[in-house]
Amino acid sequence: MPTKDIRTSLGLRPVINVSGTMTSLGASIVVPEAVAAMTSILPQFVEMNDLQRKASAIIARLTGSEAGFVTASCAAGISLAVAGTITGSDLLAIEKLPEASTGKNEVLVQMGHVVSYGAPVDQSIRIAGGKTVMIGQATSTHRYHMENAITDKTAAALYVVSHHVVDYGLLKLKEFVEIAHAKGVPVIVDAASEYDLRIFLEQGADIVLYSGHKFLGGPTSGIVAGKKELVRNAFLQNMGIGRGMKAGKESVYGVMAALEAWETRDHGGIRARETSYLHLWRDTLEGRPGVQALIEPDPTNNPLDRMRVIISAPEAHITAWDLADALARGTPPIIVRDHEVEHRYFYLDPCNLHPGQEAVVARRLAEELDKARASNEIIATPLENRSKHRFDGALRWPD
Repeated sequence: MPTKDIRTSLGLRPVINVSGTMTSLGASIVVPEAVAAMTSILPQFVEMNDLQRKASAIIARLTGSEAGFVTASCAAGISLAVAGTITGSDLLAIEKLPEASTGKNEVLVQMGHVVSYGAPVDQSIRIAGGKTVMIGQATSTHRYHMENAITDKTAAALYVVSHHVVDYGLLKLKEFVEIAHAKGVPVIVDAASEYDLRIFLEQGADIVLYSGHKFLGGPTSGIVAGKKELVRNAFLQNMGIGRGMKAGKESVYGVMAALEAWETRDHGGIRARETSYLHLWRDTLEGRPGVQALIEPDPTNNPLDRMRVIISAPEAHITAWDLADALARGTPPIIVRDHEVEHRYFYLDPCNLHPGQEAVVARRLAEELDKARASNEIIATPLENRSKHRFDGALRWPD
């Protein structure tokens, strides 16, 4: 961890992130190789298309794709990939987006995959001039739903891999691809937070979109990888809607460095260190009234575990959401993964900690739980209060 914390001089809270690779917290710790690469290229002029060609070679090597490029974010990647399937290489059609001037602009998505990653998935489709066609129901999609939804207006089918999606009752990727390809429809996979850079293309996807700034530890960016023609058509959108999604030289080169660092990273050593954090937190919470700590695997099969902290308010004297809020308000602020907190639990993610911060997390957990147990009353604010004020911070910006 840097000896000087820039956040203090900016008047920002020195938060500790046990939520995960969340964009709202800055995604992840950028690896030293990417920091050095960005620093080295920032003073220089480059021909951006040539730099992207260099990036394409590295992306292809690591993902097994035919080609790739770097854009502003994975959300941008969705829009560019969708736009490419609508316009092809027609430059006039590219200029006219989001008004689609070609015959195909429908994009199939399973209803259980239409989630929010901070913005709605289907908005990324609409920005590109696409029309979202939801198939199935929230918890049920069958072959006939998808087979009958494909028409001569279908441009693409989008598959979302995320802990936010419904993870049962829906078509799995291999079957999704099989149905789409039987009718000549390309498949785009949103794999923003995924660790495996090859599996989705190996399972038949035509384009896969990754975040460059989550597990890879690069700068804020998105990676588009896949078949050469589809990647080229997506890249051409930089002459249209992609202009506002462009990546700078520092981002492109930073992603290149992060990808190469990924090849030599000690993944096993990192997992072992993270496991030691989980064991420390489990030991800290063990035996505490109303608290259960479970170490669980990642729901999308990323090679990492998280801790689920389950709270029984009558015994712990505090609800899961009040404990999460108390940790976030304290000193230092601890931000947990609380997107399912209404089910009486939150998660602790160990993958974005600087050395020593795991002990601070353990101490803060103990402090807040001890404080709650000492209370004569159960700390239980209405859960509806969180929903009511969820967007207060954004709505009052700027002060």
